[in-house]
Amino acid sequence: MQKKLCKDEKNQKLCGVCAGFAKYFSIDPTIVRLALVAFCLLGGSGVLAYIICALVMPDGPTDTDIVDSL
Repeated sequence: MQKKLCKDEKNQKLCGVCAGFAKYFSIDPTIVRLALVAFCLLGGSGVLAYIICALVMPDGPTDTDIVDSL
């Protein structure tokens, strides 16, 4: 099964972007969130990147999607 980069609705705080990246790279979402804060504090590029990812990344499968596919 291939990995797919998508927003994670289960662990989301704002839009699920950080949780989606964490799930894709198999790391803790807190690490990704802290990295985002660091990028935001270093010139504000993290805010723009987050907004772009929130608009571009597809939504992840929900629990109802998994049940429907069975």
